[in-house]
Amino acid sequence: MYEDNNWNPVTGAELDGFLAQVNPIDGKYQTSAQTTQVSWRLLSFYEQVALIRVQDSNWPNRKLKIYYLTDRGNLYRLNGTSPPIHEVNAKAPVKITDENVLDYLRFFCFFVRGEEGPFLVSENLDDPNMPQGIDAATKTVIESTIRPATFEGKNEQNHWLCDAIVFYSNALFIANFAVHPTGMIEMLEDEPVAADLPVRVDVPIA
Repeated sequence: MYEDNNWNPVTGAELDGFLAQVNPIDGKYQTSAQTTQVSWRLLSFYEQVALIRVQDSNWPNRKLKIYYLTDRGNLYRLNGTSPPIHEVNAKAPVKITDENVLDYLRFFCFFVRGEEGPFLVSENLDDPNMPQGIDAATKTVIESTIRPATFEGKNEQNHWLCDAIVFYSNALFIANFAVHPTGMIEMLEDEPVAADLPVRVDVPIA
């Protein structure tokens, strides 16, 4: 998620203070200033809430990245369920606009998960969250299916309507969403466009 250059490393006393606050994460992931990398970035749909990313090469699953939202010093662990996001949305509050609604859709679909993982908004193969090491035939199928998410205007309820290709489990779907001003998202309909792929999204957050 957000594998760009907008991350800021947390170091020194700030790093020590943060790790003291969260260690051990979920009661099982140990952290240390020597091996744990912590970074933060701003999000376009919040004024003062930041996203924090934690990773450690010593954890058994090296793909695991743990995320928090931080609001005025309060931490909200993004654990794959929607309540932490809705709590922050109500308090912050979230500010969705025509310009950032797709950004919010990508964020929400990545962090609110089903039994098979994230609903990854899939726009290009360069996204590091896309499955890696895929064979040529599968790559062709995926490449010909995915495309940039689009904002399609608003409905009578003042909800933003968006279309996106979503990678969930081992299938690609075309999905239509309604994004409410509160940050609630409805998937209005979804239709599989490529199913039973030999790969799946593997980006654990818990």
